[in-house]
Amino acid sequence: MAFSLESQPSRSSPLGFLTANPIANAVSDAYRSFSERRAKLGLSNPGTVETIAKEVQREVSLNNYMHTGIRADLTKAVSLSPLFQVSHQFAMGEHQNPYAFAGIFGTNKVFLQGSMDNTGLLSTRFNYRWTPSLVTKSQFQIGSQDMASIEHEYTGSDFTSSVKMLNPSYLEGGLTGIYILSHLQSVTRKLALGIEAVWQRAALNQPPESALSYCAKYKSDDWIATAQFHAQGALNATYWRKLSDKVQAGVDMTLQVAPGPGGLMGGGLQKEGVTSVGVKYDFRMSTFRAQVDSKGKLGCILEKRVAPPVMMSFCADVDHFSQSAKVGLGISIEGSGDELQEQQEALGAQASPNIPF
Repeated sequence: MAFSLESQPSRSSPLGFLTANPIANAVSDAYRSFSERRAKLGLSNPGTVETIAKEVQREVSLNNYMHTGIRADLTKAVSLSPLFQVSHQFAMGEHQNPYAFAGIFGTNKVFLQGSMDNTGLLSTRFNYRWTPSLVTKSQFQIGSQDMASIEHEYTGSDFTSSVKMLNPSYLEGGLTGIYILSHLQSVTRKLALGIEAVWQRAALNQPPESALSYCAKYKSDDWIATAQFHAQGALNATYWRKLSDKVQAGVDMTLQVAPGPGGLMGGGLQKEGVTSVGVKYDFRMSTFRAQVDSKGKLGCILEKRVAPPVMMSFCADVDHFSQSAKVGLGISIEGSGDELQEQQEALGAQASPNIPF
């Protein structure tokens, strides 16, 4: 009796035959069985293809921390929930703008960031979380070189898929821009495999180009190894290990194989590569990073908090092959009023906003 009552609406519906048929029932049962078996494996989310090697390239490597000359960052926090802060950056050195102003606003669903330097270059970011799993990320740049980027990222229990568009356009009568589709899936509790497809077309008078890249990530209890193989013949491999609670080490290797001047038949293959080894030490009030690569370049940076709102940094880079050296000094001051301290005390143990960065 219960079965007849449940199936009556689907039979009365004009499109009920699409779901109330043996084929649809078999597919539904197979998918339900597959989902139950996958849930029993206890797989975790492996992250994204773009950040597959973040432990080495963002935590240990010096590429995101090195600067030359003098730099000062003044940050004023206005609110904690929602997050709202403004900052002023003053710099004097190589590849640095003398002044830049930036503002950040963030809630559980929205993230806004904007910055403008002394040359008039405007950069903005806008992220919106539609659901706990789906986030849309956009980035725009207006100035000497205009740029637009839109990305949709879906985070599942054991996978992450994303679609990214760089400078998409259909104004010329055809599709132009760069389009990237990536997927990273956990296969076991420690192994994750991924693929990335790229389609690009600079202009309608140029033929489109496409490429495939493959990646893998193996995560153990205290070490992580990754590998990425690009269609252009580039291979990137990283190894990260946690030596202790305060010490991390990482190795980053990149190998590029390309045809010589005479092509595959005449010139053979040219191999170019670089390997870097880095280490990170976390002390009570400071952090020290050091890195050396196969091209003879040695760099280090020391970040020390001299007071609760003041952070100072000193970095140096020495290239033994070219006999050149660079030095940088920075200071970061974070200010907050009495109202912010009262707000922090009022929030207490409440969780901070889960901002979709």
